[in-house]
Amino acid sequence: MSIDIKISKKLIPYKYAVKFLEKRVRDIKYNKKSDLLWILEHPITFTAGIRSSKSEIIDKKIKVIHSNRGGKITLHSPGQKIVYFVIDLSKKKKDIRLLINKIEKSIIEFLKLYNVDGVADRKDIGIWVNEKKISAIGIRVSRWIAYHGCSININNDLNLYKKIKPCGLNNQKITSLKKEKVKIKNINKNLINIFKRNFS
Repeated sequence: MSIDIKISKKLIPYKYAVKFLEKRVRDIKYNKKSDLLWILEHPITFTAGIRSSKSEIIDKKIKVIHSNRGGKITLHSPGQKIVYFVIDLSKKKKDIRLLINKIEKSIIEFLKLYNVDGVADRKDIGIWVNEKKISAIGIRVSRWIAYHGCSININNDLNLYKKIKPCGLNNQKITSLKKEKVKIKNINKNLINIFKRNFS
């Protein structure tokens, strides 16, 4: 099954992105479009997944967008790469755990290119570096079409995490490639190569 690649250079508003993904889900359902892999960044946006609670909001002044993805509250901001996908699992293997394993594997392979060792955690889904979270994962499945995806902290402002308990965690337990003192280059190219290989 082919997969379309979309790269957005401008910041994409979160609500616009979700509407785009939901339309793609419908198009795939009716065999109008292929699977999708979309690399982008959002402006500063706090989103709450279906397992979030108000106790995760520290700064009560922030605006939080409620999302139908899995997971808790998280932050998106410039410098954080978002890898969204819309994948028809009915034409592959109907196994959500396998899908999450592929996402985790892809992120770990991506980090390895920068000599950063990432590890997955079954209890706290996402990818961790030196016991600090560098990548969050949140998906939704509708009639075996999976969408949403993952975020990877590259060189975003980690101070913004002080306004929340990201993924229900202590906000000091967050890191990025920049914080790990990595030379940042070829981000989009490497993300596309790895995710395309693992999802095709």
